[in-house]
Formats: sequence, structure tokens, C-alpha cells
Amino acid sequence: MLPAAFSLLADYTEDYAWFPDSASTFSSEVDWLYKVITGIGFVFFVGVIIALFGFALKYRKAKGQKAESQVSHNTPLELAWSVIPSIFLVGMFIFGAKVYLDMRTVPDGSYEVGVQAFKWGWTMDYGRGTFHPELHLLVNEPTKLTMRSSDVIHSLYVPAFRAKKDVVPGRYNYMWFEPTLATEKVSDEDLAAAVKETEESGAEWDYDKYQFTPDGYRFYDLYCAEYCGENHSQMQTVVVVHKTREDLDAWIKKYSSRSDTESLESYGEKLYARRGCSGCHSIDGSPRVGPTWKDAFGSMRALTSGATVKVDENYLRESIIYPKEKIAAGYQPVMPSYKGQLSDDDIDSMIAYMKSLSANAE
Repeated sequence: MLPAAFSLLADYTEDYAWFPDSASTFSSEVDWLYKVITGIGFVFFVGVIIALFGFALKYRKAKGQKAESQVSHNTPLELAWSVIPSIFLVGMFIFGAKVYLDMRTVPDGSYEVGVQAFKWGWTMDYGRGTFHPELHLLVNEPTKLTMRSSDVIHSLYVPAFRAKKDVVPGRYNYMWFEPTLATEKVSDEDLAAAVKETEESGAEWDYDKYQFTPDGYRFYDLYCAEYCGENHSQMQTVVVVHKTREDLDAWIKKYSSRSDTESLESYGEKLYARRGCSGCHSIDGSPRVGPTWKDAFGSMRALTSGATVKVDENYLRESIIYPKEKIAAGYQPVMPSYKGQLSDDDIDSMIAYMKSLSANAE
């Protein structure tokens, strides 16, 4: 009856179903343990409530009558309510410890992805200079994440995998999981319609609206589960699970570098979205954590040191690689360094994109 009640509730809250997808080798074990513990707790809860009201009725007295006094012991009964719950507790600990240890023991030969967490975004490192905010994996292959934080404590959480791990600054943090359910691709017609609509609106890709990536992949959600500041709720990205190695490699190759036919400005616009710049810098003049890129290039900028600099190629390159050297007045020094994460071509592309957004560019 209980599952049916929750299923009925899920029908009325479609976007917040009782359980998310079960898409890793951990999820079935975690769900089973959760249901067992919840079931045991429910059985004891019902028993305690029945006993509570039963004894209240049995020993009720009219007003003015003397209450009965219980002074003798019932040793078998006292042993039963002490030993039986202890057996359940030990059992829950053993099964819980087994699942926990499995999660902490990374298999040899796992597929490895580097993760950089920062306020308020994620950068996945696929090696050979390929970085992207989306996490792309291969189905039925154990995956190890090597995670670092640039600022405060974050926590990587994938509900569909039932996997979560804190990312503590100043140290490497590891987690692993094995996806068991690949994400599908939408039709070419649906993807083309969404791309056209996005291009015509001039807005960034809306993952929530389309429920697939700009490449047409359905996805699982990835959140930061540790409150990390003002825009913590925006620290989200997506997880795509590919069906074949060939498909995953083709996706990585697509984002490994700028193609020969693509302009610096166009590629810089893509990097603005992929590298998390959009989370802190607007392109329409609206205030965010960092200065807007609109009309920034070619303007004069006041610094916290009291000096004033011209926003040109040298200043922007220095700000990307050493962001704490020259802090813009009115802003906090929270931007992480991209030294070693962006090639010269990447930086040139981003500067070219900033120029295209500025009326001050010569």
C-alpha cells in the first residue's frame, strides 16, 4: 500500500518523482538498503504507536480512581525489546558498511576524468587539453573522478548514480561509479529546432527547457550538494553516458580544439559557455560576481589598488592566467586561475569574443 501511495503522489509531482533514475551499479544497492531500513523503521513505528494507544486504553481510569502501579519486571520481554532491535541495527550497519566500502574502493583500470570545482561551476578535464563543463562517460565502464577545488568545499552529487563526494580545497578527492544506463539522443529534427530557436533568441543554451545538450544527448543531473556561497544553487551541470567508445571519443575530439574553419570570435563564444565564464560575467551589462564583458574591451578600469588600467589584450590575458594580480574595484578576488587550462588559441579566442561585445574596441 505504501509504494502505491507514493506512486500516486509521484503522478501529481511529475518532476519530483519518488526516486530518480537508477543508472549505476551503486543505485540498486543503495535503493534496496534504503527501502529495507525504511521498512524496518515503519514496522517498529506502527508497533510502538499500537502499543501506545493500546496501553492507554487498557489502563485508562475514570477521574478520581487510583492509577495501577507496575513494580515487577518481565525479564524475557525486556530482553526481547533490547536484543531484537540490536540485531536489526547490527545488520543495517554491516550492509551499509559493505556498500560504503564498495564506493570507496576504486577498481584498477578505471576510465579517469579530472574535475575542477569552483564558485560556481565545474570543469571536466578529458586530457590532451580538452575541457568542458559537461561530464561525459561510457556505459558499463568504471569511471574514476579525480577532483580538486579552487576555493571552498564543494560536493559532487549525481542522484541517478546515488553517488556523492565532497571536494575539499588543497587536496585531491576521489570517487568512482559505473554507469549502467546510457542516455539517448534526440532526433535530428528536435535538435535542429532547439538550436535554431536558441540562435534566434541570442540566449545561452537552456538545459532545463530542452532537457538535452547542445549536441542532442539526454542527460542526468549533477549538482553541488554542499552550500558554497551566494550562487550555490546555480552550480549544476549534466552527465551524458555514451553507448559506445567511438561515440565518446568523437565527442571529445569535437571539443579538443578550434577547427581550421571556425573564427576566433565564434570559438570564444563557445568557450564563454563551456568554461563557466557565463556564471560570473554577463554579456548584456547586468551585474554579476565579476565585471560584465559588454563594452569592457577598450575601456578604462579602476582597480582595488587605486590604479587604473586599460582593458586590452595584455590586461585580459593576465587576468585570465593570474586573476588575483589586478582586481577590479568593487569585486571580490574569487576568480580561479586558468593557467594551464587554456591554450594560447583559447585565450585569443576569448579576447576576440570580448572585442566583438564592446563598442570601445578599435
